[in-house]
Amino acid sequence: MKSSGADWYKKIWSLDIMEQSWAESTEEQVDFLIERLELNRGERILDLACGFGRHSLELAARGFVVTGVDITKEYVDYANKIAAEKGLNAEFILMDIRDIIFEEEFDLVINMGDGAIGYLENDKENLKIFDVIAKALKPGGKHFMDIMNADYAKKRFPCRLWDAGKKGLTLSSFEWDNESGIMLYGQKDYRYGEKLERPVIEDGNPTRLYSLSEIKGIMSKRGMTVIDSFSDFHGAKSGEDGIQLMVYSRRN
Repeated sequence: MKSSGADWYKKIWSLDIMEQSWAESTEEQVDFLIERLELNRGERILDLACGFGRHSLELAARGFVVTGVDITKEYVDYANKIAAEKGLNAEFILMDIRDIIFEEEFDLVINMGDGAIGYLENDKENLKIFDVIAKALKPGGKHFMDIMNADYAKKRFPCRLWDAGKKGLTLSSFEWDNESGIMLYGQKDYRYGEKLERPVIEDGNPTRLYSLSEIKGIMSKRGMTVIDSFSDFHGAKSGEDGIQLMVYSRRN
């Protein structure tokens, strides 16, 4: 695969992702957040790179006060429309998350489905997301991120994987540069009932992956402490054999 460019994260998104297999487990993921992080109704939540609002809208429906931020206008317009139609206590802001300014306002900040972590042009830019997280949290506030695991990538990439959802099949291709810690990720989606053609994945989105040890160091420098980590939304502990890395941290 060749890189799709440093600014890929600005231009690939559409509401078509609502039909992809990985978007089907929102309720279960929110159940996990509420249980593991011991959340209480009425708490303020900031959803960074919220997409079309699948987690934000579900959390608002369960009594939380939610603000979502995303760079894609189609997503923000859709999420605000659904929130208004359902009378939910949720607002969605169209903005690059590096530019959002909140200071000690939220009980919880989430970056779900990567939440743009590692998507930006270089390490300096990527670290700005962690600055936003730490600044937005109240003292004692919580953070949860759902990203891919660099330790897994070092051991298993390059590889190809597939995921069968209720509506379609996703084929994924992963390549890895160990020196830079950057993964190239490409995918091909098929709806059930469509003619299946030989998948050709030519372009990959460059994403900086982090290990748990790196995340601990990044958080520590920003006055935060990692409380726990997982490899799935069933509570399995994180490790190099888990492709996902879910990290729960708290501001000191």
